[in-house]
Amino acid sequence: MQIYLLFKSGFISIVGCPNAGKSTLLAALTSAKPKIADYEFTTLKPNLGIVHYRDYRSFVMADIPGIIEGAAEGKGLGHRFLRHIERNSVLLFLISSQSEEIVDQYNILLNELKQYNPELLDKQRIIAISKSDLIDDKVRLKIKKDISKKIKNIPFEFISSVSNIGLVEIKDLLWKVLNE
Repeated sequence: MQIYLLFKSGFISIVGCPNAGKSTLLAALTSAKPKIADYEFTTLKPNLGIVHYRDYRSFVMADIPGIIEGAAEGKGLGHRFLRHIERNSVLLFLISSQSEEIVDQYNILLNELKQYNPELLDKQRIIAISKSDLIDDKVRLKIKKDISKKIKNIPFEFISSVSNIGLVEIKDLLWKVLNE
């Protein structure tokens, strides 16, 4: 029988816009079975999953429903979604590689959190660029340069939950940030 130790400092919230791949990531990293579909607001309430890490260690991840611009004012049931983020210690910003401007998308999400509760900006943050299997090396390099130049001191990783790209690396990064 295996016993998994739950990390004592809290959960990780997956924060992102609708259709960024939050539920797909949760399903890829945990045994959770969230509803996954190709339309906005498939997720209407947070889904939890336990990520099993190395040496029988684990941590909890929460798939938060998609946040849209204006969520802090209640648009798109924003208040109902944003309050769940307050309970988590690390924020994993999941942004699709298909977004026109990834840095702008991150800043919109960050601004919604700030407007809702400025204390949310005190939480540890990580960025994951999802659906990275759909981009080539040239686009990946552009995104990497853009993030490195415009977003300081926030670690990021390219992932694909469908193709299993970067999932080990994102788990390592999440574990590291949880334990700093």
